Amino acid sequence: MTRQHTPLLTHALGSALHNARDTGATSLCVSLDLGRHQDDIVLFAEDWQWRGVRYPYPGKLKDRTLYWWDGEDFLPISRYAGKLIKLVPTEWNVPTFEIDGIKMLPTSKESPLDDARRKVALVQPAGKSVLDTCGGLGYFAACCLDAGAARITSFEKNDDVLWLRTLNPWSPDPDASGGKLHLTHADVSHAIAQLPDATFDAALHDPPRFGIAGELYSQAFYRQLARVLKRGARLFHYTGSPNKLTSGRDVPREVARRLEIAGFRAELALDGVLARRAAA
Repeated sequence: MTRQHTPLLTHALGSALHNARDTGATSLCVSLDLGRHQDDIVLFAEDWQWRGVRYPYPGKLKDRTLYWWDGEDFLPISRYAGKLIKLVPTEWNVPTFEIDGIKMLPTSKESPLDDARRKVALVQPAGKSVLDTCGGLGYFAACCLDAGAARITSFEKNDDVLWLRTLNPWSPDPDASGGKLHLTHADVSHAIAQLPDATFDAALHDPPRFGIAGELYSQAFYRQLARVLKRGARLFHYTGSPNKLTSGRDVPREVARRLEIAGFRAELALDGVLARRAAA
């Protein structure tokens, strides 16, 4: 999908625009791309100008919502196709996303990008070919690029999530990656069977929770991961930390046991499992 270049507004930014105009200011320095850049915008009575384009002042904006310019109006960055998928601002500038109100990325203690960076560091991606099974907003891929990965093969099956990526300035753009990031719209649980044996030096597996995508925690899928990874390759598998008292399951340890059956040596790490493809 093509990257869309649009000012992104929040409730706070909308208020700042109105307040600056109402106090007689003729310019305002703000970031309209979630902290990637700071720009001076020009304020007029009826509209304002950003990067040579004029936009109307927004109406009332909701909290915890990001807005984009669709050519006619500022609209929430969300879609509904059976489930509401929404890009959500954070105090770190780097957004998360929600599906039916469930936050898909951790943001309570740090930026979701910093969280991804710690996990990516476990697989040591520099110079490696990396499999990114569930691309999401692309933060694993972005951190792999920053760390010097040679190639990232990423899959994302949800076309609404792919659309969110076109509006998120923090999502990596495959077209701007110098050919290093290859993003495919596909369900990795099926697509992995088409990948050649022993292709990847490392893998990052960040599936939805077990109750939504059990196939991505299955023994059959872990055997496929072992098949496409080279001997000695590292894998980080996000599991989260579901409450054993309420769920009745110890998902991280279940995952570690299944990975060991599939041919990995596994240990608990961060909020998931770090595994290495056995050498024999």
